[in-house]
Amino acid sequence: MNVFNQQIISRCVIRHASSGKAMNRFIKMLMACEARNHAALLAIFKTADYVGNDRYVFDIKGNDFRVVCIIVFVNGAASIRFAGTHAEYDKINASTI
Repeated sequence: MNVFNQQIISRCVIRHASSGKAMNRFIKMLMACEARNHAALLAIFKTADYVGNDRYVFDIKGNDFRVVCIIVFVNGAASIRFAGTHAEYDKINASTI
């Protein structure tokens, strides 16, 4: 997939250094992902949740961190909208971010 807004991940890693290795692994997996539908994405990312409006929430590092992406399967694109701790995630509306 083409992954847009990776700077959101970078800012998260700066704020939370312990997320670095897991976030980098997530980005590499997402870039290598060739899923063309919801079922294929869930086969690769078992803990991904669909929250509406083409948005998926990914649990990172044992659910310590969360990433919200808009996934457009037709274009093979992912746009990162949020990356942060679970507590930070609880303060947002993932379906509209």
